[in-house]
Amino acid sequence: MKCDDVPPDHNSADLPANLRQIIDAIPGFILPFALFFTAASFPIAVNSQEKAEQKNMLLIGRDSLNNHGDGGEGMAIQERPDGRRILFIAHEGETTCLSIVDVTHPEAPALLNQLPSPAPEVTRCNSLGLSGNLLVVANQTMKVGQSPAGIWILDVSDPARLQKARGMQDLALSFFDTSGPNSRGVHWLWFVDGEFAHLSSGTRDSNPANPKDDQFYLIVDLRDPRQPREAGRWWLPGTQKTDDCLPGCLPKRHPIDDGYRAHNIEVFPERPDRAYIGYMDGGEIILDVSGLAGIRAGRAQTFSPKLVSRLKFSPPYPAWTHTVQPLFNRGLATVSDEAVMEKCGDAPKLVWLVDIRDETNPVIIGTAPLPDNAEDLCSRGGRFGAHNLHPNFPSVASAHLKNTFVGTFFNGGVRIYRLVDAPVPHAPPQIREVGFFVPPSPPGNPTHTIQINHAIVDEKGLIYATDRISGGLYIIKYTGQEPLD
Repeated sequence: MKCDDVPPDHNSADLPANLRQIIDAIPGFILPFALFFTAASFPIAVNSQEKAEQKNMLLIGRDSLNNHGDGGEGMAIQERPDGRRILFIAHEGETTCLSIVDVTHPEAPALLNQLPSPAPEVTRCNSLGLSGNLLVVANQTMKVGQSPAGIWILDVSDPARLQKARGMQDLALSFFDTSGPNSRGVHWLWFVDGEFAHLSSGTRDSNPANPKDDQFYLIVDLRDPRQPREAGRWWLPGTQKTDDCLPGCLPKRHPIDDGYRAHNIEVFPERPDRAYIGYMDGGEIILDVSGLAGIRAGRAQTFSPKLVSRLKFSPPYPAWTHTVQPLFNRGLATVSDEAVMEKCGDAPKLVWLVDIRDETNPVIIGTAPLPDNAEDLCSRGGRFGAHNLHPNFPSVASAHLKNTFVGTFFNGGVRIYRLVDAPVPHAPPQIREVGFFVPPSPPGNPTHTIQINHAIVDEKGLIYATDRISGGLYIIKYTGQEPLD
């Protein structure tokens, strides 16, 4: 707190009694200095917007990321053999690519290094995936035809090299290029098994039927990380000009047209023959990727995924399906639709609960409740609505949530929900909010709100969240009575 943060008409009668006694005994000419040094022990709220809004959640650590606080949609924690814990953060913008943070002591995170965009003002590094000592980082360009566009495959085995690196090339084993005349490269990726990366990308030969449909599902074999190669691809029929089904299969454009593009793709060890995809205007998609087994066994070089089912949310809802997170033990999935317009211009953007026990016929059975102050959040500025959900990474440093889920809501902060089983056999569970944390607006955010973009949960239950624009990293502890499990 700065001295000039205290209003000139500040009345010491409004302060805590112990602080008031101290101040009343201090000569007027040193009062500003006394307030400066006592502020840490006695927080003084100048206005309510400077305080976090919270329920059952407590901020324990914070890092501004060297004032490059535009966190993207990719985070992963590496557990080192010596017990150190390294957090990798992808960035939203085209200036900074990757932040490397020591979170061994989460109450005091330490920025170890920060690598710039490989093409400042052109390429963003919005997403990443980690398996062991291999880190894969996405590159997407501002426009089609630009480069670099694709994925970096990085060796992150040596902490000393991590700290000394000055660019992506210093850690690179290879770069898989997906640039092309109709491609912006890779927006999002999933890499958890050390073998295959699952991308939302264009390619050199892609030719979308509509310019907005320029990223589809692409699988890259990384078993030899120095020689990555394509292993498969799939797109929604009708979105490539070469599709035999055209013109009859051309998808209908939505009133708010965000494109038929793959966004998140998740493939888990529990179900290695299935890919769960948020396909933006295309809804939730489940694909059969059992052909990966043939590639692993050396029986095939490539394969074509097959559609199992598709669940559409639009019409009547405004779509932009972002994340599909299966809860295998329950036969359910949580599915989020991303808010992409300010002040709820594309509302409502919700988190859906979907029954996937019969995967050929997914059924919506509920939605996460809106915050009690949703109307206020819509008017505050910036975006409000659903975005990311914690991914249940199979790593030892990740929570494997079964009965709760954690989501990010831009100016609605980080929110935790619990599935509450009904006392009726086979009835779907109810969804109850059990915690939230909404930081105050960070410096440098033109929306004058927080814009929490992404969150992951570690195996200890700590939540790591990033602001989309300027706030950097927030490390949060859940303090509620019901378990985060």
